[in-house]
Amino acid sequence: MKQRFRVGVTRDFLKPDGTSGFGDIGLGLLDSAGVPWEYLAENTPELRAEQVRDCDALLVLGPRVGTAALDGCDRLAIIARFGVGFDSVDVEACTRNGVLLTITPDAVRRPVAAAALTLLLALSHKLLIKDRLTRAGRWAEKLAHMGQGLTGRALGVVGLGNVGREVFRLAAPLGMRHLGHDPYVSPPDAEAEGIHWLPLEDLLREADCVCLCCALTAETRHLINRKSLSLMKPTAYLVNVARGPIVDQAALTEALRAGRLAGAGLDVFEQEPIAPDDPLLELDNVIVTPHALCWTDECFRGIGHSACTAILDVAAGRMPAHIVNREVLNSPRLLEKLRRP
Repeated sequence: MKQRFRVGVTRDFLKPDGTSGFGDIGLGLLDSAGVPWEYLAENTPELRAEQVRDCDALLVLGPRVGTAALDGCDRLAIIARFGVGFDSVDVEACTRNGVLLTITPDAVRRPVAAAALTLLLALSHKLLIKDRLTRAGRWAEKLAHMGQGLTGRALGVVGLGNVGREVFRLAAPLGMRHLGHDPYVSPPDAEAEGIHWLPLEDLLREADCVCLCCALTAETRHLINRKSLSLMKPTAYLVNVARGPIVDQAALTEALRAGRLAGAGLDVFEQEPIAPDDPLLELDNVIVTPHALCWTDECFRGIGHSACTAILDVAAGRMPAHIVNREVLNSPRLLEKLRRP
């Protein structure tokens, strides 16, 4: 094991009182291996060069990591992103500066898929509406809020990667038809898993629930917009457990308010946190959660252990799993850092 390998942990893992807000996130693995770590001194929305210059590795939750932190960074070898999204990290700047970027798809697959299914079931059974009726003493109004059975209906998933396929596995006992769209997955590969591959517009027309599980990229930003929402059935639901900007939130609010869509379950938003006066929050056919529905002890333990294992691999001079920027593997700058005594 290399000596003096240092790990910086972003301070947003801590509660305001300075205690851990996430339970076991694998830091004990670093302790057991004798790898020193410490929380960064400041909790900032974007990391700065002076915060990371003495770190060989970063375990990052929420802050943005861009050129301001990475350009000229001679020591940092790995950014272990806590989760699967990496839109907050400048991938090109990582590669240019010889820094590995890793994510934790093995750990979030089941918790995020379970969160998507939770939203689907809550919407189809009108769970929150019935909760409000009960609390308000409006028991007799339950006949006006019939739920929607799922057997034989169509579940459409956009993004057939790690999480998207797990959604179908968890939904299998419900007896739904499985429709999928992903430009990077071939129809035969989808069919081999019992998923009927469709072009996006056809999926939107057919699905009774559209679940977004794709990454946020230039191509997927506002993928669900006014035009695509107009293709969906007025009885359909939209579930988003991916990233908020995949959906044009103003167009979605308009469709929900006008009754052109039955409901939506959203764990993510275009701007986070969503403003308390956002008109979306006035609607009773929307279930909203603060980008945290998958947050369980199982989820964080798995994510943290996966991220810390990646850090330990680099500390030992090994290449970790789940590298985002694989083009960095032949970078002389990275190879020099890995050889550093």
